[in-house]
Amino acid sequence: MSAARRLAVAATVAGFAALGLAFAGLQAGEGWLGILLSIGLITAGGSAASILAYRDRTPGIENDGVFFRALTSREAIAWALGILFTGFYVVLYFRDDLVARGWPDVLAGGVRLVDPLSRLLAGVPADRWFLYGTLYTLAVLVMGVRMLAKYRHSRYQQVRTLSVMFFQLGFAYLIPAFLKALEQPEFYFSYFWPLKYDYLFPGSVGALASHPGGLGVFMVFWAAVLTFVATPVLTYFLGKRWYCSWVCGCGGLAETLGDPFRQLSDKSLRAWRIERWTIHSVLALVTLCTALLWLNSWKGGALLGSWSQGFARGYGLYVGALFSGVVGVGFYPLMGSRVWCRFGCPLAAILGFFQRFFSRFRITTNGGQCISCGNCSTYCEMGIDVRWYAQRGENVVRSSCVGCGVCAAVCPRGVLALENGPTHADRFEGSDRPVQAFLEAVGARPRGPA
Repeated sequence: MSAARRLAVAATVAGFAALGLAFAGLQAGEGWLGILLSIGLITAGGSAASILAYRDRTPGIENDGVFFRALTSREAIAWALGILFTGFYVVLYFRDDLVARGWPDVLAGGVRLVDPLSRLLAGVPADRWFLYGTLYTLAVLVMGVRMLAKYRHSRYQQVRTLSVMFFQLGFAYLIPAFLKALEQPEFYFSYFWPLKYDYLFPGSVGALASHPGGLGVFMVFWAAVLTFVATPVLTYFLGKRWYCSWVCGCGGLAETLGDPFRQLSDKSLRAWRIERWTIHSVLALVTLCTALLWLNSWKGGALLGSWSQGFARGYGLYVGALFSGVVGVGFYPLMGSRVWCRFGCPLAAILGFFQRFFSRFRITTNGGQCISCGNCSTYCEMGIDVRWYAQRGENVVRSSCVGCGVCAAVCPRGVLALENGPTHADRFEGSDRPVQAFLEAVGARPRGPA
């Protein structure tokens, strides 16, 4: 390790130490000095360390020893990190209940740390959600620099990494803060129903539409257009990658912070069967919840009364908080980086439906060139056994594929290519009859190795 890289690593460690002290209530510095000594050092040191680590290597993806490192092979340190992630999300979502029961407010120091930043951007004191957004964005940006350095030989990887960094920083962090400063509704333009499930709930639609100035009406229009127009149209031309790998904040964190753990995804047929049941069950649940809320609103509350809000709160707790947050991120070091995207995200289920049956996107394979090394399957974060398709020369058109392109990037023979065909009807046998293909797929057993 060069002296410059040692210095960068030392700065990163010092930044994390200062951040830890802040959470412990022992600020390394007050105001902007504390932010500089924690977030500033993590950003500068972490970015520099990644650039220096890959600068002198031959361009290309090197995963040497990934299954022998304690952090990336489910050993004690991975379990400790998983417990830390999980514990953070539990405290984040249940802070008020924990404090009411006499537990210490472990987030208070972190909230106080980022207060100057919140006052600058949003014009209001920081709260736990601003703290969470700051740490989330920090992770995407710093680990995004690592992705840019690691995949610097691939233009596609560079573009999509810059894209998720841009949307997380701009659309999911800065713009919502600026809206609060302007006394407008806090709104995340990069999220929409059913992932941001409450954006089409009648209460949210009514609150936004009645907000003075007309911006709230535009927000409702924006959410509806993304849900009902952009989803089918963009997925037809680009596959679900336009959102899952280029825009989504959940996918952005998985692609950056979660990249070291992508090889841990379960590739078995059993996992595939579970995936099909769970992700479509969540989609059915959020659809039912939304429909019940609108029916109850239409009936003036006579249909379900207060029970309708109970459905919404239940979904928000068990799916929106526990599944997507506690499990979805907390299990990165144990189950891979796309646990929520693969097993729970209802938007991924809708996008996957369009991609599977009505999209021009496919990953083409050249079976004659395949040497069965297994790199493609190993590093597929969605648990797809890509090699099974490559050996048979079949296009990869799985609903769960997010088009990250890493399978093609790690292939030593150039077997795989992300492509858009002239139509959706030439991707697999029967794809010219999408409705029939869908009906056949509903009851079909997953195909693949035993």
